[in-house]
Parts: sequence; structure tokens; C-alpha cells
Amino acid sequence: MTKKQKKMRLRIIISLVLFVILFVCEHMGVLEPLPWWAQLLIFAVPYLIVGYDIIFKAARNISHGQIFDENFLMMIATFGAFGVGEYLEAVAVMLFYQVGELFQGYAVGKSRQSITEMMDICPEYANIEEDGKLVTVDPDDVEVGTIIVVKPGERIPLDGVVTGESVPRRASEGDEIISGCVNGSGTLKIRTTKEFDDSTVAKILELVENASSKKAKVENFITRFAKYYTPVVTIGAVLLAVIPPLILGGGFAEWIQRACIFLVISCPCALVISVPLGFFGGIGAASKIGVLVKGSNFLEAVAE
Repeated sequence: MTKKQKKMRLRIIISLVLFVILFVCEHMGVLEPLPWWAQLLIFAVPYLIVGYDIIFKAARNISHGQIFDENFLMMIATFGAFGVGEYLEAVAVMLFYQVGELFQGYAVGKSRQSITEMMDICPEYANIEEDGKLVTVDPDDVEVGTIIVVKPGERIPLDGVVTGESVPRRASEGDEIISGCVNGSGTLKIRTTKEFDDSTVAKILELVENASSKKAKVENFITRFAKYYTPVVTIGAVLLAVIPPLILGGGFAEWIQRACIFLVISCPCALVISVPLGFFGGIGAASKIGVLVKGSNFLEAVAE
């Protein structure tokens, strides 16, 4: 886990402990003698511990004109729960949401780590012989036709043809060889046939780096879906809280509560998060075992 994730985990644990204590106290009637404002302040402690960053992000996005996102939905739903006196539910919703966000961040981090490890196939240097001595240079600076020397255990930095070797090997003189491979034993002399930008290892790295940007059809659909779904749900909740009391009569508190319930159960976070996360996790898992997937669209094609 990263330092940020460890901090979030600590916040969740503290908030969860306070939530359990307050849950027990509420069901035992310990909090009933207290006025509503005192109960609000008590429940606000675990709520703010676990959810202050969500409120900050929502307020920041609103100030930038970006209103309808999951942070806004979480803020308005939990504020509504506080408004109708459902303090315990407000804390629970924010707590469980942050638990899901922590798991999501951890999964994405593991996938990125796997992809990073896959990208370690790129050698940082190449050996060329000058005046009988080996000189280390950047692979980008090696021109086509240059003879490079690959020592035992080193990765081959550029595509080329074997011109000589110190001991018999499977890659013998005249064989073509690709960058990214490891020279197991014996020193190889290779005449480069491609520049670094055109080499096999460079193309592999480019494919891995761009893999997450090639979205599957279902990912593109989810992105378009969330763009229109979130404002529709928010406007629908506002109408549900205002129109029925005006037309049918009755108190606003009951309909505000129903609007808050509608907001919580209609939040598309699970759908919007799970689909891209599933594909990204698949790319990371494949990279971990050395399998290159060019993008989510190819994972989708394999599944079909």
C-alpha cells in the first residue's frame, strides 16, 4: 500500500470503531436524552474523519463548474440523511463508500506495479567498442549498423544480427536477435539493424503504456452512460423531494428522506468503477506473467 492508502486505511478503522460504538449506543437508547444538535455533532466526528476529502472534492468541483459526479452524489445523499435525522445511515454510507474506494485504489496500484515490472525489459544502456575498450552509451544514440557488445546476463538493447560469440550458443553467428532478451552466457557481438525507436522492445513498451487508453465498447458505453445518468438522477431526486408534498400534501421531511434513499440506491459508482477496473486489472494480471495485451478492446474480444 502507498502512504496515502495507509492513511485512508487508518481513517477507515478509526471511523469504523466510532461507528460501531455509536451503533450500539443508539440501539441501547443512550443517545435519546441528548438534543438533536448534540447527536449531530457526535455523529459528525466519524463522518468527517472518513469523508472530509469527499466533501472537499465535491466543493472544489462545484466551484470549477463540475457538479455532477460521484463526490457530489455522496455529499448530497449523506447531507440529506443528516437533514432527516438518519445520522447513523449517513456515516455508514460514507464509510462503506470509502472502503470501496480503498479496495479500488489498491487493485489499480497492484495492476500498475505489474505493468511497471513488465516495462523493466528496457535496457538503460548499450555497450559499444571504441579503441579496444567498451563504452556505455544510451541506446537512443546507437546508429544502425553499429556493433554492440552484450555481456552474459545483460539484456539486448537493440534488434540486430549476431556477428560473433565467445562460446557456442543457440543464437549463433548470422542469426537475427531482438531487443529485450537476456544473454544467458557468453559475450555476443551484434550489428544493429534498427534504431532504438523502431526496436522490438520500444514497440512493446509503447503498447503496454497505451494499453489502458484503448477502451472496450462496454467501457465507452459506461462513460457515456454516467455523463447523462448522474444529472438525471440528481434532478429526479430534487423533484421527488419537492413536487409530491406540494401536490399531495404532507410534510417535506418524509419526501426528502425518500429522495435521499433514491439518491443512494441510484448511485452508479459500482457500475462505473467496476467495469474499467475489471479491464485494467486484467491488463495488469497479464503483464505480471509476461503476457502483453494491447488494450481493453482485445480483452473483450478474447472473452467473446
